[in-house]
Amino acid sequence: MAGILFIAWNDAKYQLRQGSTLLWAFVMPPIFFYFIGTMTGGFSASVSGDQATPLVVVAESPGFLQEQIDLRLRDNDFDARWVEEVVVAKGGQAPRRILSIAPNLTDQVVAGKSVAIRFETRASALSRDFEVIRLQRSLYTALADIVVADLQSGEAVTAADLVALNGKTRNWQLSVSPAGTRQNIPSGFEQAVPGILVMFTILVLLTSGGSMLVNERKQGLLRRLASAPFSRSEIVAGKWGGRMLLGLVQMSVALLIGTYLFKMVWGPDLAMVLFVLAIWGGFCASAGLLLGSIATSDGQAAGLGVFAANGLAALGGCWWPIEVTPQWMQMVQKLTPTGWTMDAMHKLISFQSGALSVMPQLTLLVIATLLVASLAVRQFRFL
Repeated sequence: MAGILFIAWNDAKYQLRQGSTLLWAFVMPPIFFYFIGTMTGGFSASVSGDQATPLVVVAESPGFLQEQIDLRLRDNDFDARWVEEVVVAKGGQAPRRILSIAPNLTDQVVAGKSVAIRFETRASALSRDFEVIRLQRSLYTALADIVVADLQSGEAVTAADLVALNGKTRNWQLSVSPAGTRQNIPSGFEQAVPGILVMFTILVLLTSGGSMLVNERKQGLLRRLASAPFSRSEIVAGKWGGRMLLGLVQMSVALLIGTYLFKMVWGPDLAMVLFVLAIWGGFCASAGLLLGSIATSDGQAAGLGVFAANGLAALGGCWWPIEVTPQWMQMVQKLTPTGWTMDAMHKLISFQSGALSVMPQLTLLVIATLLVASLAVRQFRFL
């Protein structure tokens, strides 16, 4: 045991003295926390009811239908400002969201004519589709109101008909609530901090851990270590332990930064969160050891590490909530170690479903860790 700890401790110290390791393990994660968290911070704010999305509605002579459309926009968390035209001051910026409606909205609808509506947004791709869905829901609901009011009155719809319709009790009510005990949909740093933490752990342990083992083999350090009074099992365990120790230090720093700098709340099951991250660190350490054993050059280890880490991060939901991706991608997430880890973190932190709720994901992650570790042990070579 003393030999394992000796090798692990010295390996970890060596890696922590490397500038590239320090950069990617401790400097880049907080930058990505801020960048990704800021970019996605408003994605679900309107769904949670925290704030309404500002919207400029350009409409010339909209008539009494303006109030009905405005009502439905508010129902879908849009803070609409109706104007005749948008004037952009010199050197200023155009509104972020503009809904342009053809002139004489009410007259055209009452006459049974179609009305052209155009939506322009500078929102990111992550939230653009969500805004379009909410706008369509607002406009189609307003259209349904007009149809019902027209059928009930038997004549051309009027403002009084819509007021009377709005005052009636709806026969059907849709109740929407989040799963678990959480009442706010996670976004921003609550999604970015766990996701980027998971991503950079595997990135560093694959690239730094894999490249270090390749260099040690090329420089003959592993051959010299083989002649030392250590068994093969002690050497392999020590090499795995060094990467595991690096991962634990990296994740601990990320946890502290996320908690105190980005105000991350880890939920009531912090102990299980830490346990999931520890198992994730074990998987990444095993993967780094395996990559270092099969790679033939430093560049190959680094390239494969970056490719694998980024691919698994994207497919596993580290960059964005997996719920916003296509159905096929949500299915792929269920087959990836990053997906199991993020799913477990999401249940513990976002929906507070309880520690036992993550047992399926934890079981899969433990099995994957054991399989990769066994492959790493079999592939480990001194030459």
